[in-house]
Amino acid sequence: MGKRKTALIVGMAKSGIAAAKLLYHDGYRVIINDMKPEIKGLFDALSGIAYEVQLGADPMELLDGVDLVVPSPIIPMTRPFLVEARRRGIEVISEIELGYRYSKADFVCITGTNGKTTCTALTGELFQDGGKNTYVLGNIGIAISEHALETKQGDIVVAETAALQLEGNKEFHAVAAGVCNITPDHLDHFGTMENYIAAKAKILDNQTENDVAVLNYDDPIVRGFAKLTKAKVLYFSRQQEVENGMFLRGNMMVYRIDGVERELMDKDDVKIMGAHNLENAMLSALLALSQGIDPASVKETLQRFSGVEHRIEYVCTRSGIDYINDSKGTNPASTVRAIEAMRKPMVLILGGFDKHSDFSELFSAFTPNIRACVVLGDTTEKILEAAKAAGYDDICHRAGDFLKAVNMARDLAQEGDVVLLSPACASWDMFDNYEQRGKVFKAIVREYK
Repeated sequence: MGKRKTALIVGMAKSGIAAAKLLYHDGYRVIINDMKPEIKGLFDALSGIAYEVQLGADPMELLDGVDLVVPSPIIPMTRPFLVEARRRGIEVISEIELGYRYSKADFVCITGTNGKTTCTALTGELFQDGGKNTYVLGNIGIAISEHALETKQGDIVVAETAALQLEGNKEFHAVAAGVCNITPDHLDHFGTMENYIAAKAKILDNQTENDVAVLNYDDPIVRGFAKLTKAKVLYFSRQQEVENGMFLRGNMMVYRIDGVERELMDKDDVKIMGAHNLENAMLSALLALSQGIDPASVKETLQRFSGVEHRIEYVCTRSGIDYINDSKGTNPASTVRAIEAMRKPMVLILGGFDKHSDFSELFSAFTPNIRACVVLGDTTEKILEAAKAAGYDDICHRAGDFLKAVNMARDLAQEGDVVLLSPACASWDMFDNYEQRGKVFKAIVREYK
């Protein structure tokens, strides 16, 4: 009998917990590590498995005797302990790589800066409605490792794959990969835009001539990804007709494959609102159609799918004011898309954790439709400076905390307006994640009379 292998799991959020359980069930000795000395609910989440606890310890000191390291996606692959692990010949992989290795399903994957959660949820529905046994996993909130051992041949894993997750991949292979768009994000982690783009491009690694890559033709960076894959490339475009893929002819969504055209549906029948969501619908439809899902089923799902929680989500109307939760708007480009989807005057809630974003692009997209902004969080000064440079400082108001920000937005809004939470920032200065931020927002506004 061979020596029992040891795995070091660094970072004990959802993906770390799932990785620890999976590796334990495969016979590994598991060491769990996190910079926090205490994590509420962790030991309940790990019940039923044996593990060694090293919370608060320096992972550099834990590498002796380790065969595999699985770091949290928020940990850069350039961290000294990961560099040292690789130098020693210890394998370092991402959690999605781990889940992929234990799964028997085919992977249909989505990445991009904005829209990937909506695309992932929609693509999952398209495959489920089309008769496939489907798992919707990854960055959308359920770790791939959590369900990897359940999957069977012929199943589909629809996976949202963020750049932070992709950079630790080796064998990971998508039979169909979709890229929504790429704009600056996570530069605090990657350092340069080039590094960020390279991490996104890893979704195409290991593709073959039998696979499909669905790319946004209207985004020059994404369009250039065609050179990086051996797969058949299908483009989607709102702006022009493409040779292979999906485009608009008038109001009609048309898909063309190898010279054969078919009209899918009128774009106005797509239920999710906003021009960016039309792009999301095209990408998801192409992923499904490319894998044999019936066009009539695709059309029916697009007519029914209403979106995902925390992404331009209607919450309620109070005193004639609509409240919209776009807590998933964690970078300026995402917030621009939410602004563009609004059809009423609005009060915008901005600010949060600083990911080194440039907020000038956000204010360049402002219109007279924005009545006021309420700003809070770590990025307050950066946002106010960008607002002043763009001439919008007179409509910006500083708030001390989240409850005050929401109440201030309510007071600034008028009957017929929208209060839009779309912070253009991550949530980690005040919340565990964007989901928690969105849920708190919804709880506050639903209490209004």
